[in-house]
Amino acid sequence: MSAVITKIDPRSPADKAGLRVGETLLSIGGHAIRDVMDYKFYSYDPKITLLVRDEAGAERSLSVRKREGEDLGLEFETYLMDAQKGCANKCVFCFIDQLPRGMRRSLYFKDDDARLSFLLGNYITMTNLSDEDADRIIRMRISPLNISVHTTDPALRARMLGNPRGGESLRHLYAFARAGVTVHAQIVCCPGWNDGPALERTLADLSALYPAVESVAVVPVGLTRYREHLPHLDPVDEEKARAILRVIDARREKNLADHGCAIVSAADELYLKAHLPLPDPDYYEGYLQLDNGVGLMTLFEEELRGALTMEEPGIPAPSPFTVACGMAAAPFMERMCGLIQEKCPELSFRVVGIRNEFFGETVDVSGLVTGGDLKQQLRGKLLGERLLLPTVMLRDKQNVFLDDVTPDDLRRELGVTVVPVEIDGGTFLDTVLEYI
Repeated sequence: MSAVITKIDPRSPADKAGLRVGETLLSIGGHAIRDVMDYKFYSYDPKITLLVRDEAGAERSLSVRKREGEDLGLEFETYLMDAQKGCANKCVFCFIDQLPRGMRRSLYFKDDDARLSFLLGNYITMTNLSDEDADRIIRMRISPLNISVHTTDPALRARMLGNPRGGESLRHLYAFARAGVTVHAQIVCCPGWNDGPALERTLADLSALYPAVESVAVVPVGLTRYREHLPHLDPVDEEKARAILRVIDARREKNLADHGCAIVSAADELYLKAHLPLPDPDYYEGYLQLDNGVGLMTLFEEELRGALTMEEPGIPAPSPFTVACGMAAAPFMERMCGLIQEKCPELSFRVVGIRNEFFGETVDVSGLVTGGDLKQQLRGKLLGERLLLPTVMLRDKQNVFLDDVTPDDLRRELGVTVVPVEIDGGTFLDTVLEYI
């Protein structure tokens, strides 16, 4: 446990109560504080009692009054106040196993921590969950959880996860559902492994757990060129993407009849690979799995069209710009810029799809475009005054691409202002029009 207080927010409840940096938080309301989940759970009430110990070993008790749910305002040596749990699996589709050598160390860490599933939206496989961990989740009503299911066939799941606990750990999923813990499930679809009848079974099993399983996202496997000594996997091509979508559509139709909601949805990437139009907003039932790439493009267009209704025709032309993105998103972004051009006829732009030389051309999403590929493929091109890049290219909210190139490196190399933009239609429009 690392519950040593390293910072106290000014004017926070902890500051007003007189806590001091360097003290260790021992308990809240008599409950020992082992990690961030204990801290957040037991500090929720408006009136609580804290037990702390100073650096000399002296203990004292303090009473704190605050708003219900308000954070105490404490920071600790680590976010989790504990060691982060790594992944014990060897998944056949693991993207980290497909990274080249020589990248920064943090990129090779495989997270599988249930606490970060709740707090940050990370996906877990449950294979390192003990019965005590699972009981604690149920007792604390930690919800929602994001769970990588992939298949509900125990034997197949064990093979896909490369872990004999892969099948046995599914019992936690069913226990969570019985207890009413909300789950968002993920299926990475690998042709020849968990598609076809296996996918039909998995979607049926998960749908039967509704409303505890609130959403299921199906995403295509991503394959890089660094798969030496890894199990053979076929990429999801147009034909396979269409077959996967047929299974999803059939299950959605049945779920709508049985439950009144579809529950299951496909990642945007499946529609792009299938060369099919993206669904309308109603398809996504509230966009519950945006971080999984499910509905990002449809929501972006919905936001952009909404923002454009606030603009009068004949918008003055802003400074010329270039949008760089992954190959899969390039036609979409071309169309989005065209929507803006309908209101701003003099708009001067270009959209450049970046081939992924770093990971291989089978990787075509924007989030895996590297700074080096941007440099190489944009060098010498007429880019206008601004280069607009989706922020998903930058890692963990840090100002750096996957290959440690920074936006400043790009600016110096290309001689253009580099503008990272959130994936939000209204923000994109504001950014485009900013240089009027």
